Amino acid sequence: MKYATIPSAQTVAHYCKTYGIKDIVISPGSRNAPLTITFTEDNYFNCFSVVDERCAAFFALGMAQQQQKPVAVLCTSGSALLNYYPAISEAFYSDIPLVVISADRPPYKIDIGDGQTIRQDHVFDRHIGYSANLKLDVSHATETIRKQGKGLLEANSTIAEQQRKIELYNDKELAHAFQLAIEQMSPVHINVPFEEPLYNTTTTPNQQPVLSYQKPVIDDVEDLTSFAATWNKAKRKLVLVGVEYPNAVAQEYLDFLANDASVIVLTETTSNLHHPNFFTSIDSLIAPIEKSANSDELFKKLQPEVILTFGGLIVSKKIKSFLRKYKATAHWHIDAKKAYDTFFSITHHFKTSENTFFKAFIPLLTPIESDYYAYWSTVKIKYEEKRNQYLKQIPFSDMLAFSTVAKTIPKNYQLHLANSSTVRYAQLFSIDPSITVFCNRGTSGIDGSTSTAVGASIYNKEPTLLITGDISFLYDSNGLWNKKIRPDFRIIVFNNDGGGIFRILPGQEDTANFETFFETTHTVDIAKLCSSFDVIHEKVDTEEILEKALINFYKSSKKPKLLEIKTPRLINDKILLSYFDFIS
Repeated sequence: MKYATIPSAQTVAHYCKTYGIKDIVISPGSRNAPLTITFTEDNYFNCFSVVDERCAAFFALGMAQQQQKPVAVLCTSGSALLNYYPAISEAFYSDIPLVVISADRPPYKIDIGDGQTIRQDHVFDRHIGYSANLKLDVSHATETIRKQGKGLLEANSTIAEQQRKIELYNDKELAHAFQLAIEQMSPVHINVPFEEPLYNTTTTPNQQPVLSYQKPVIDDVEDLTSFAATWNKAKRKLVLVGVEYPNAVAQEYLDFLANDASVIVLTETTSNLHHPNFFTSIDSLIAPIEKSANSDELFKKLQPEVILTFGGLIVSKKIKSFLRKYKATAHWHIDAKKAYDTFFSITHHFKTSENTFFKAFIPLLTPIESDYYAYWSTVKIKYEEKRNQYLKQIPFSDMLAFSTVAKTIPKNYQLHLANSSTVRYAQLFSIDPSITVFCNRGTSGIDGSTSTAVGASIYNKEPTLLITGDISFLYDSNGLWNKKIRPDFRIIVFNNDGGGIFRILPGQEDTANFETFFETTHTVDIAKLCSSFDVIHEKVDTEEILEKALINFYKSSKKPKLLEIKTPRLINDKILLSYFDFIS
């Protein structure tokens, strides 16, 4: 086995092993050669080559998301590193342990007017759990350092003594970064400076410290007696759940909440929680109230005394608007790490896991007579009936096509949703409980949806389906530039010739400026793009053809498949807005 001769390259790989990080996503370059050699020559690591750094970072993010453990992404020096930023910010807000490793020039070569010598240290500090900026080895390329690195070498100390100090410093920084990534589920950045030569190897590894690490188990909760007393008195309790990893919350606790007459549970597709009594289409509940002549009266009837929230970010703008105006007396959030005050109303943060909280909380609860759930469940039944009626009378469109797609996704599939209109349409329809749902809701950006889904599919037992809009898909089309895409990977693209979601927002929808700078209409041929990446392509533009195409779409194949659903650009917004009028 070969190792890079540069000590810090071996040390970084050693710490990856110590902390159980096997998956390394590598983008090509020269400055990162010592790390690339060390990782790829070691059978312990699973190395993936992804050329586009932005795609590589989202690909790694998808793998880390699914495995709930760190995945490393490695690039060369310079602007390559900056392409990681969108995925890093997503990892930061979604609590995904992405380990970013960047090669760098020596410190004395930064800002001297040389190529790719940008300031890499602390570059992500506003959106990173920790920045470990390693020190340059002085036992490697010592003469070059002596000539060019003024003041870097100590006059009264041997090279061996200085190198030992550097290694102790680097060991400490690496241990801290890896521990934080694992314990806090946070992205970290490790910046490693290298001096040339970069490609020299040895068959004898450096002596590395023998370390062992075990993630600490935190399983405690504060005294809940007073909170239980407040809960037991309230006749209107609202439980609102954002993004949740599948099976994160024990079903027995969910069943308890679902069967409490004083509780209504609002979930989203990305919550991955299921019960017949849950309200899974929040906007369908809120919109009719907004349009009602006695909206204030109805909103006060819905207004909770206590709000209990857990999970990640919420998609529905309507529920945010409602809860910001009609505040509860108490708003509690459960999360071991953080609590975003989305509704400007948080009164307490339980710093523990959902299961730990409910295990301690539920035995303290007593039922109270209430018509809260009973009243709003009749409202739910009515809007579900009206939605079915509406779907039978509308023409082929995004909404009708999404309804058809949602009903036909095979059981046990992994479903990834792009942001913008895709994830919002998904909130209107039920999806089989066996299907696990993911979406990059940390920052809610359209960048990286395809790459994330491809990464998430790598170790998933069942096939993966990505549903995306045309702009999101085209934006991340390099996500298909990946040799590891599985033949059972499926993509459905809703192509309405632009960013159709902007047509439902107030604006000058029929002007040339709107179409160019907001809707961003295009004439890109998705079939040709699929041909470039060796993906099977099929295009449909009617409900009948779509239903037939979906039958074959999920059948096994030797290549991944993409189904392009062409919908009319100018009516999708009107059909969606009319839906809310119809159910009102």
